[in-house]
Amino acid sequence: MPRSAPPLIGISTYQEEARWGVWTLPAALVPAGYPRLVHRAGGLAALLPPGDPETAAAAVARLDGLVIAGGADIAPDRYGAAPDPRTGPPARDRDAWELALIEAALAARVPLLGICRGLQLLNVALGGTLVQHLDGHAGPPGLFGRHEITPVPGTLLAAALPAPVSVPTYHHQAVDRLGRGLVASAHAADGTIEAIELPDAPALTLAVQWHPEAGEDTRVMTTLVNAARA
Repeated sequence: MPRSAPPLIGISTYQEEARWGVWTLPAALVPAGYPRLVHRAGGLAALLPPGDPETAAAAVARLDGLVIAGGADIAPDRYGAAPDPRTGPPARDRDAWELALIEAALAARVPLLGICRGLQLLNVALGGTLVQHLDGHAGPPGLFGRHEITPVPGTLLAAALPAPVSVPTYHHQAVDRLGRGLVASAHAADGTIEAIELPDAPALTLAVQWHPEAGEDTRVMTTLVNAARA
C-alpha cells in the first residue's frame, strides 16, 4: 500500500526587511528552525506570510495543523492595556492575520501549536491579558537563555513532557490573566506560566512560551504532527 502523505503544517511568518545577494527588500520569513522541527517531527511545512485576515479561514482549511511562531510584542490595546515603556513596537498587520488564523483553526478544529508570541496571542485571542515585562527569561540580545519548566500533571503537555525539562527561552512578556477555557500546563521556577492549553477544544490546542525550534527536543512538535495526522 502507498504511504500516506505527511500532514501539512502551516507556520506563520514575519514580514521584515531582509538582505540576500544584491537585494534588500521586504520579505516574509521565519527562522529555519521552525520548518526543520516540523520535518523532524514527521510533517511537511508550509509558510504563511501575513495577509488579509478575511482569507485566514481559506488558508487554514488547506492545512492539517497550524503553528503560530514567535516574534514581536503584541499591541497592548489588543488586550485593553496601555503600552509599557519596555514593550516593543507592535506588528499590527501580523497581529490581525495571526488572530484570524487562530480563530479559523479553532472554528475548523485544526490542531494548533503556539510558540512564544504564539502562546501570548492565543491567550489574547481568548480574552486573556499579558505581563508586559519580566526579567530572567532570555539570554543576551540575540541569544537564547535556558531554564527549567515543570509540566502540570494530567495535562496534554505532561503527556508529551512527563518530567521537568530545561528549555531554550527568549521572552520578556508572559501570560497574566488566562483567557476563556485555557489552563496552565507548565510553569517556570518563578511561577511564570510556560505552557497553556484548551482542554475542551475538539482538536489539540496547545502553546508553549519557550522555543522548541531552537533545541533538539521534538516532543512538543511531534504532539502537534500526530494530532494533525489523526
